[in-house]
Amino acid sequence: MAEGEKASGERREYRMDELARLAGISVRTLRFYRERKLIPPPRREGRIAWYDDRHLARLRTITALLERGHTLNGIAELAEAFDHGRDVGELLGMEPPTDETPVRLTPEELADRFAGEDTPENLAAAMDLGYLGTDGHQIVHISRRLLDVSTALVREGIPLAEVLRAGKEVRTHADALADLFADLILRHAAEEALHRLRPLARSVVDAELSLAMDRRLRKKHETADGRDDKPEADEA
Repeated sequence: MAEGEKASGERREYRMDELARLAGISVRTLRFYRERKLIPPPRREGRIAWYDDRHLARLRTITALLERGHTLNGIAELAEAFDHGRDVGELLGMEPPTDETPVRLTPEELADRFAGEDTPENLAAAMDLGYLGTDGHQIVHISRRLLDVSTALVREGIPLAEVLRAGKEVRTHADALADLFADLILRHAAEEALHRLRPLARSVVDAELSLAMDRRLRKKHETADGRDDKPEADEA
């Protein structure tokens, strides 16, 4: 074990100079980050401050975000959101989602997916919506499919804030549809049938949404054709 390190249970802990060396920054910069509350307070043992791998991960994240163009003020706001956001247990509950695969991300990976859109406001909105939670220095997204769709929409030029607002509206409609389907089943079958028949609900929603999109596109084309066919007014 290197000088300045020690093991504490399963965790490895570091003195300030060793932590700075591993993070690739100066001790002065580390002190500055600590004063700005960009990293959590260290564990104190008398006059000695001990840091652990969570601090090291946070410092590497700060460096990565700075390289991606984030300001220290922005990073401080993101750090506060991470530290006060939902933890993964609250996000997933006692059991993981039945049909969805949660995704673990570092803050750097999240920044890469939503370049320029990973603001504290959007992060807080995603946490309030239940999309994101925290697990130590990692971020957990509740659904790979929803994460991939959000990423694709942002890459198409749609602001993440608008994607999240749309997601909130979809959540309201989805809850109403789930209630409708559950009430229908429970009026005629035992509660155990809900799990077995839930793929039918998904099929109905998928089919109806597909048909609704067809109607929406057809209406748009008809409106456009109507404008094109309208005779021009005679000149006076």
